[in-house]
Amino acid sequence: MKIREILNRTEHRPWKIPTESWKFYQEWNNAIFLHWQVELSELKKFVPKELEIDLFEGKPWISVVAFTMEKIRPKNLPSFSPISDFDEINIRTYIKSNNKTGVYFLSIEGGKNLSCKVAKGMSELPYRFSKIKRTENQYESNNLEFNDKLNIEFTIGKEITEKTELDKWLTERYALFQDTEKSINEFEIHHLEWAINEIDLKNLDIIYPRFEKLIKNEPNKIQYSKGVKVIAWGKNKKEKTCYNKELK
Repeated sequence: MKIREILNRTEHRPWKIPTESWKFYQEWNNAIFLHWQVELSELKKFVPKELEIDLFEGKPWISVVAFTMEKIRPKNLPSFSPISDFDEINIRTYIKSNNKTGVYFLSIEGGKNLSCKVAKGMSELPYRFSKIKRTENQYESNNLEFNDKLNIEFTIGKEITEKTELDKWLTERYALFQDTEKSINEFEIHHLEWAINEIDLKNLDIIYPRFEKLIKNEPNKIQYSKGVKVIAWGKNKKEKTCYNKELK
């Protein structure tokens, strides 16, 4: 589907797409979603006070999303696969800001060192390099600096044709928020609605010592998606007033 067609399909969005010109194109493909319901008091330690933690039926959630980033490029330039294509793992939570519901990243790992440096330099998102390997039914990562490990073995099930409100709440997010030392950055994004499938976990080994009070036991919900084509706009900066989050 062409970019113009994607931009013209907006009926699923909670607010209108930006009027200014978009800046980046990218694809988030073959995504594995692992979701945990967590305690608000613990989650607050990782989220800047300028952002309001979003709740579903009174409870906050975090998600580990393991996927493959592909064809990322600026508008009017081609993608360059040695940099633009790489495996990525992000740990995110759900927030509200400026009357928009979005995601906030606790951590982002990329499987190529140079790609992480380029992405972090351009976006100020907290990219860091991890060794990542994926096959058709396995996704594996290792980060010696943080002692982070992830090993998912899985099979993909049937497509979910009737999504629950929680399914939509966890996936349909059209803004990203991230903090730097001095500002909160907001990124508007747009894509078609996620098509999601059931997924059967054959094995899950996940260790993130910094988030051990958030990521524990089995996930409360799991999903798989073939992916989405994403259009993104440039960052909007808002000056920060306080800082309470641990280093990523």
